[in-house]
Amino acid sequence: MKYLASVGDKTYTIEINQDGQITVDGVDENVDFRQIAGSLFSALLNNASFEALVEESDGRYHVMMAGELYDVEVADERRVRLMRSSSGFEAAAGELSIRSPMPGLIVAVGVAEGQAINKGDSLCILESMKMENDIKAPRAGTVGRVYVAKGDRVEQNKVLVTIT
Repeated sequence: MKYLASVGDKTYTIEINQDGQITVDGVDENVDFRQIAGSLFSALLNNASFEALVEESDGRYHVMMAGELYDVEVADERRVRLMRSSSGFEAAAGELSIRSPMPGLIVAVGVAEGQAINKGDSLCILESMKMENDIKAPRAGTVGRVYVAKGDRVEQNKVLVTIT
């Protein structure tokens, strides 16, 4: 699994390969990471020892290490792909097809054909790799057609719902 960790204006790509090994921005690293007590963690990174106090708040991590405080935001690659595919655009008019950003299983459908919806309303829940992804409406409108039902398996780019 790949993760994107943002610290300040720098983003690192971290891949957890196996127990004791990770890849950071394409460079393999040996790591032993342990929780000592509560929010206190210990890490051995390429035979160098680090201790960190880690607290989570509102989906962000505050990490105190060697007297420095770091504000860290972490997202897995699926979540980043989902956010990119479902935000940042809004079609002004006409029919809009909402497509699956990844293959998975439809675990819930929250709309029906003809239903009026607002921007941000949940259209359906897509489970992929044991994570539930809420597919939301990018704009207000009316549900034109629902192409999926609970229990359906879908491939990436399959049309789930159209909005008119």
